[in-house]
Amino acid sequence: MVGIPICKKRAKCRRNWLAIEVRRRAHGIIGGVSSSSDSGLAPDTRVFRRVHKYRGDGTDLYDWTETVPAVAQVFRYGRDLTAGITVLMGENGSGKSTLVEVLAEACDLNPQGGSAKAQFRTRDSEPAIGQQLWAERGPAYPSWSYFLRADTMHGLYTYLEENPGRRAERFHELSHGEGFLEILRTRVNQAGFYLMDEPDAPLSFISCLSLLAVLYELAEAGAQVVVATHSPIVAAVPGARILELGDWGIRPASWSELELVAEWREFLHDPQAFIRHLLDDAM
Repeated sequence: MVGIPICKKRAKCRRNWLAIEVRRRAHGIIGGVSSSSDSGLAPDTRVFRRVHKYRGDGTDLYDWTETVPAVAQVFRYGRDLTAGITVLMGENGSGKSTLVEVLAEACDLNPQGGSAKAQFRTRDSEPAIGQQLWAERGPAYPSWSYFLRADTMHGLYTYLEENPGRRAERFHELSHGEGFLEILRTRVNQAGFYLMDEPDAPLSFISCLSLLAVLYELAEAGAQVVVATHSPIVAAVPGARILELGDWGIRPASWSELELVAEWREFLHDPQAFIRHLLDDAM
């Protein structure tokens, strides 16, 4: 009987270890979310159904039409907000973060992060046009909502420490990644409406897999999530609707069709060749 090669045995053992570690971390974050319905039917659990521009609103969209086609497209044609997970993908400058901030403004969340009641501010850099959109409420409204914005987490940590709830929290004593996971564990742990801007930024490979598991469990429980990311791991969450942003505006895409996925595959297949061509072109 031919034995399994050592390299394959090690690979299998590592996959098993990864699966166990991912489940452990994901369970530590979400701890199991109860479904919004125990029936065999699939009810509409959306908190928000659609966003569209107010009729007759005089918002000047010239700058957005010229610089952020994705945002201009939403204002011109509106955008359905589907149930489950919606993943926004695209290059830097494609409008992912801007679109998430606009959605936060339209849905009455603090565009700098946190819940609807969070009052902290750092430096105003948001589009300030989201309130010109009408957010159509779904049958699950009102519901718990939260905005995780990676680039303002330091300010959010300070705000939460200075305005504690039932217990004091010490986010600044944790590492960047640990603090983010603690926010997930304490604020993203039930069915509701969530916006996330680059939640993968502070996370390791295994923690990104745990985030994928959390997103999947949230969707299974009836949550509605819009997440902007550069991570092919986060984009691979089963059942997610992927939207690719670029000069064309917004278009649906499959995971395997994403340029980001192709680029990562090419790099990991032969990193040295990739780097050699990169440095040769730069010289």
